[in-house]
Amino acid sequence: MEWIAGLLFVTVIVLLLAGFPVAFTLGGTALMFAGVGVLAGSFNEALLSGLPNRIFGIMSNETLVAVPLFVFMGVTLERARIAEELLETLSLLFGRLRGGLGISVTIVGMLLAASTGIVGATVVTMGLLSLPTMLKRGYSPSVATGTICASGTLGQIIPPSIILVMLGDVMTSAYQQAQLDMGVFSPKTVSVGDLFAGALVPGLMLVGLYIGYIVLAAALKPDLMPAHDRDDGRVSLLAVVRALTPPLVLILAVLGSILAGLATPTEAAGVGGMGALLLAVLRRELNVRRLKQIMQATLRISSMVFLILIGASVFSLVFRGYGGDEGVQAVLQGLPGGVAGAVIVVMLVMFLLGFVLDFIEITFVVVPIVGPVLLAMGLDPVWLGIMIAINLQTSFLTPPFGFALFYLRGVAPPDVRTIDIYRGVIPFVLIQILALVLLALFPEIVTWLPGRIYGE
Repeated sequence: MEWIAGLLFVTVIVLLLAGFPVAFTLGGTALMFAGVGVLAGSFNEALLSGLPNRIFGIMSNETLVAVPLFVFMGVTLERARIAEELLETLSLLFGRLRGGLGISVTIVGMLLAASTGIVGATVVTMGLLSLPTMLKRGYSPSVATGTICASGTLGQIIPPSIILVMLGDVMTSAYQQAQLDMGVFSPKTVSVGDLFAGALVPGLMLVGLYIGYIVLAAALKPDLMPAHDRDDGRVSLLAVVRALTPPLVLILAVLGSILAGLATPTEAAGVGGMGALLLAVLRRELNVRRLKQIMQATLRISSMVFLILIGASVFSLVFRGYGGDEGVQAVLQGLPGGVAGAVIVVMLVMFLLGFVLDFIEITFVVVPIVGPVLLAMGLDPVWLGIMIAINLQTSFLTPPFGFALFYLRGVAPPDVRTIDIYRGVIPFVLIQILALVLLALFPEIVTWLPGRIYGE
């Protein structure tokens, strides 16, 4: 009955494209297919008795508790106006260099990515803060918008990233299932900390490639990024330290405690949430009204994530009940090129799905289907997780449907044309593809740091 599983997957995609709510589409469509299957005698209704245990497992999953805590940390830092001070200070520091403002935006985007981990919030914040300044200083609209979109999507890959937390939980289950399918009954585990460690070097590599492109483009085409000649005052070392220290201390406290094995991701997320709150208090950016807004935003985002996860769990159960996992395994194993061919096809499918689905749906729906099959072929789970994360980041940047482009279009001035945004992100998309090729050719870029830290 694998064809029914395929029909279920296609039906879900069509309904999502039609604009129906994601969580209810996933769960509702799956239950309808299961109901019809029970009546037709082609679906084992006993499988549905596993749903309560699955939902309880989601509710009691300690790793997933990190999601609302990291969301709270990110929203609090966003409302504490950390980005404004960072951008202002770094603009003064690099402003006299040709392309200096673009470098400042990239660095601030990296710090915001590490602080918030929320792509939409970072792109919108950077668009509101830096785009008017870049255009005012004579930057090409395409260069300005491309830099903002690219730096805003770094939250996908630079830890502590929310997608890496969710991906870590999914990859853990997929890795254990793959080993059981291979007859390994004492399976190894992969943790969120492993993914954080694996993402650190590729994330910094991407930042370096972005900055390298900006410097090169500024040298070859000076009119795209003119130097800022006006004297707005010099920035002191103390001002730079004062702007950089709070977010850096918070990032080091959260990420360092995880990588050093001093805290689980959930515990570290709690530290990050509390640290962000204290930072907002010290900056006098917190009052009762703003705290209420922060809590409401956190609740809204967290509820969306967990509703989608519950819907995806129902979908996964019914998909497997119809033998969909066996069908996917047969297709991937039958592809020419062996493991490499299977990886390329899966990456291409995820890339295309990234145009229409958010990373949460792809993480909870697609990865549990293809993950066990690819891991059973002998792939490293950390390497596969980072490749998926960067692949989705590339998809979110690619015209004409990239989510980051829509986020920026919503806050960009009317005189910035959509074609300018599309043209501006193309070099960064090529950089992303280059990064994927490098990681494919040299997996050690991902696996070296986790091996050094955890001795694996």
